[in-house]
Amino acid sequence: MHREIGRVRNDISLLTDMDIHLFKEGSHYELYDKLGSHFLEVEEGVRGTYFALWAPNAEYVSVIGDFNGWSKEDHGLSVRSDYSGIWEGFIPGICPGDLYKFHIRSRYQGYQVEKGDPFSFFWEVAPKTASIVWKLDYPWNDSDWMNTRKERNSLTAPYSIYELHLGSWRRGSQTGQFLNYRELAHQLAPYIKEMGFTHVELMPVMEHPFYGSWGYQTLGYFAPTSRYGDPQDFMYFVDHLHQNGIGVILDWVPSHFPSDEYGLSYFDGTHLFEHSDPRKGFHPDWKSSIFNYGRKEVLNFLVSSALFWLDRYHADGLRIDAVASILYLDYSRKDGEWIPNEYGGRENLDALHFLRRLNEAVYRKFPDVQTIAEESTAWPMVTRPVSVGGLGFGMKWNMGWMNDTLRYFSMDPIHRKYHHNQLTFSIWYAFSENFMLSLSHDEVVHGKGSLLDKMPGDRWQKFANLRLMLGYMYTHPGKKLLFMGVELGQWREWDHETGLDWQLLDQEDHQGLQRWLRDLNSLYCSTPALFQEDFESSGFRWVDCGDSEQSVISFLRQGTEKNSYLLAVCNFTPIPRHGYIIGVPEGGFWKEILNSDSEHYGGSGQGNLGGLQATDNPCHGMAHSLEVTIPPLGIAVFSRGI
Repeated sequence: MHREIGRVRNDISLLTDMDIHLFKEGSHYELYDKLGSHFLEVEEGVRGTYFALWAPNAEYVSVIGDFNGWSKEDHGLSVRSDYSGIWEGFIPGICPGDLYKFHIRSRYQGYQVEKGDPFSFFWEVAPKTASIVWKLDYPWNDSDWMNTRKERNSLTAPYSIYELHLGSWRRGSQTGQFLNYRELAHQLAPYIKEMGFTHVELMPVMEHPFYGSWGYQTLGYFAPTSRYGDPQDFMYFVDHLHQNGIGVILDWVPSHFPSDEYGLSYFDGTHLFEHSDPRKGFHPDWKSSIFNYGRKEVLNFLVSSALFWLDRYHADGLRIDAVASILYLDYSRKDGEWIPNEYGGRENLDALHFLRRLNEAVYRKFPDVQTIAEESTAWPMVTRPVSVGGLGFGMKWNMGWMNDTLRYFSMDPIHRKYHHNQLTFSIWYAFSENFMLSLSHDEVVHGKGSLLDKMPGDRWQKFANLRLMLGYMYTHPGKKLLFMGVELGQWREWDHETGLDWQLLDQEDHQGLQRWLRDLNSLYCSTPALFQEDFESSGFRWVDCGDSEQSVISFLRQGTEKNSYLLAVCNFTPIPRHGYIIGVPEGGFWKEILNSDSEHYGGSGQGNLGGLQATDNPCHGMAHSLEVTIPPLGIAVFSRGI
């Protein structure tokens, strides 16, 4: 039976002349308040939903849904007379929870299609594909966080990020099914606090048709996936983490989108959101469509999506996926498979304009958040202001450090002395950008093995190597990101179909690794020398980077407080170094505050009995020195004046 609802009314619109001007200009960044579906009470006793859709090449658009038996003819929208290409109408009686799509008949070749709403706030659970009328009302309780997050999200604050995939962090203990957003919030918040991470980063929660894409094939750019609950459930998730002092960063994918018929692809019988030429509009790696960044309406769409998550969901930052694929016209393409720009180069000038506009818009409206680029090339000034020619990001993943570090640690220690520069090279460019050191999900999938499994040697050496690598990471300049499971010592690769192997914590060496990471986070977040000057060369000083023969490095970290130092000494071989002389800038007692070889973490217990008294014997160009025991496959951390 069809539900009795009113006829379409054309006398109601949320769009003003200024909205249309900004839309055409390419500078309307809050389109989520205007396009899509919006439940309204327009007169006393008259409630319904206003619909607005950009489809400039359609000759007919109607709203179809469960309320009218999916009829194509009952509720046609009207195209505006201002040449914006927007169709709109108010339908009395349509309420939150109603399913709908847009039926589009193109003016070209009789093409007809049923599309989900690009601005929908909520979708059916995949594989169903209808949009859902929804309101985003929610009583937020995170004012304490929001009022102080400028300091918490500052580039001079500690960032220790736990990256996770919501569907496979934990599953229902009895059923193996997904936990919902609220269940996840109550299990995740105490765990993150216990482990000492400052933020979580969620692999894309934006609605996506294929679960196995991990969210990186996004279609619902304004909707959290319904796999784990409704929009208010996700708001509760963010709210609860904020109330527990935990920031929430979201992965966001403006680089490409899947070609599912109900989505953005070939939207109104033309290539509306994507380029029509596959040399610019089709991604060869991911078999998906590339946004047409030169189209002003598409720029509006994408920037509005970014601001939407910061506005309506209180996100603390966006990690922008696959920035290199956005920047380069020849990304993953052979000669003849791409079109040069107007100057004959391979840089995507439209994409450059988009990224700069994106970052300017984000920081103008939300100066207390960060945008983070996953950018894998040497593109200059990614994290420098747009005003001086940069891209305007807050931070950039340090992919060079990640690749060099993993290659180095995968080697048998006997060979490491021949590759010593893979450890030291990162400092040559460490301060050219605002770098984040990332060991993400990409490093533990597709046959790469888990981080623990990458380590050479027997079981003890694998754990020692991983503790050492994490210690080196946490003392190296740059913010930190780790993918879930490393703290457990996962042996197998990440599998999105199952939860993490929490049962591993029944074993002592796995418990020791978890304790080590917890204590690293505690040290990192409580020691300004490790985060205040992350992006300034004044915060780092080599003591000795040249002892390749013994595979030892030593360096100092310093914050803004003078004569306060943290000293890190790393031994990348299983041979302990006794009586190893290291220069230090200050005399007095240097306290050993962390040692990865402690038996508490599963090590052999070799160390420096709580600290060392500096001698007046100069070394390494410094007036004082320490005679250190450097544990096997270990890192020892000392403090002076902290």
